[in-house]
Amino acid sequence: MEEQNDRYTESGIRLEPFYRQWNGAHAAPGEFPYTRGIRKDMYRGRLWTMRQYAGFSTAEESNKRYHYLLNQGTTGLSVAFDLPTQIGYDCDHPFAEGEVGKVGVSICSLKDMEVLFKGIRLEDITTSMTINASASILLAMYVALARQQGADMSKISGTIQNDILKEYAARGTYIYPVRPSMRLITDIFAWCGAELPKWNTISISGYHIREAGSTAAQELAFTLSNGRAYVEAAVAQGLDINVFGKRLSFFFNAHNNFFEEIAKFRAARRIWANFMKEAGATDPQAMMLRFHTQTGGSTLTAQQPENNIVRVAMQAMAAVLGGTQSLHTNGYDEALSLPTEKAAGLALRTQQIIAYESGVTDVADPLAGSWFVEELTDALESEALAQMKVIQEMGGSVKAIESGWMQQQIADSAYRYQKSVEQGSRIIVGVNRFQTEEQHDTPVFRVDDSIRHAQMARLAQLKNERNESDTRAALESVKQAASNGTNLMPSIIDAVVHQATLGEISDSMREIFGVYNG
Repeated sequence: MEEQNDRYTESGIRLEPFYRQWNGAHAAPGEFPYTRGIRKDMYRGRLWTMRQYAGFSTAEESNKRYHYLLNQGTTGLSVAFDLPTQIGYDCDHPFAEGEVGKVGVSICSLKDMEVLFKGIRLEDITTSMTINASASILLAMYVALARQQGADMSKISGTIQNDILKEYAARGTYIYPVRPSMRLITDIFAWCGAELPKWNTISISGYHIREAGSTAAQELAFTLSNGRAYVEAAVAQGLDINVFGKRLSFFFNAHNNFFEEIAKFRAARRIWANFMKEAGATDPQAMMLRFHTQTGGSTLTAQQPENNIVRVAMQAMAAVLGGTQSLHTNGYDEALSLPTEKAAGLALRTQQIIAYESGVTDVADPLAGSWFVEELTDALESEALAQMKVIQEMGGSVKAIESGWMQQQIADSAYRYQKSVEQGSRIIVGVNRFQTEEQHDTPVFRVDDSIRHAQMARLAQLKNERNESDTRAALESVKQAASNGTNLMPSIIDAVVHQATLGEISDSMREIFGVYNG
């Protein structure tokens, strides 16, 4: 009798859920060290979450885009925040001028969060929030909104990026010095472990390291070294590795070198599983590297932008063949502007065509046993481990970042890449080879500067209507928790509920922690 989940090729050939490698050298999918994937049947049992990273202008405008994407079949939301929100400033701060709503949505208060998710039940979706320095505050707003909706908190699921080390190394949206920032992260680990059991408390990001110019091997080494630093910090605080380890996730880039990217994802799982086992994890789920992938923003070109459709499709296929749990595909127009609705829809359709038409989801790790893929996986693992050893000998990621070593390695790699493009030894189609005379007629999406005034008006109204004494008392509690070492999450949630703004809560912690000046 035919099994319900049997799969066949168009020629009628029955496909096994996975195939043993010809030499039998590696474990099957779902078996330690998970080189071949974290589940035995991989996408036969469950497809990856199809996320589309979106957020711009006001909460109202972003909410419209979320409803559009959900109606088009996206299975998880991924929120982009504007630069002031990322670095802990409200829209009315002088530093926010010219940046409100430009690279993401402006969120200043719980009221904004209510508008952002209007008509969306948080219990029914998963949400990824790309936020780091102010992650505790955005998570607090999300929790407060879920409670308002009467959600079962044991069902609330999603991810905050919350990876501050890569901000110091590659991106720059930090607020506080390194060590208090690490304390905030472990506070989130502890609080979520008790109160929000399905929430991924960190997405340890290689994406921005790669965007800054690293190689694939450096992306692996630096990301996993940062992950090691978070694990060691949590263990030092007395947290159970088998509890918080299950809620760690990763965020990788997918670039153009098809086979190297696939091998990179396979090597990442193996390195992490072995590290977590050595660190004391015994629960298999605490040893599994789960990751989100985004296609490579830095690979997109303003020249001949429709070529980016091909690049994104190729990168997305590499992520799927590499076993990703979640995927965002970039819009083809993102070298020119924020993605238009059409470009975002096409990016989502790219994932759906891979999932439902290509056949690559029928078999777990279908490239296993390829001499090339296996050799490349081993070589990337070896190179990454060698670089991780150097970092450990320096005292770990925090020391490597504080000394500037990691930043310099990324800068050197970026320089070598750019030089190869300029010299023509690396071909970029439409940029340094196969150029054409172009008319720039691709529609672009622009955010009007006037939205800052609308956002400031909403903020002013909030401040006029709130109970100021309750707000000030809640902010004082944040300062006290920051000073005395108690877990900050309860006081931050209380401040959010009492209508304290993101900027005010950030300033309360700035008073105690200081700021990082690089």
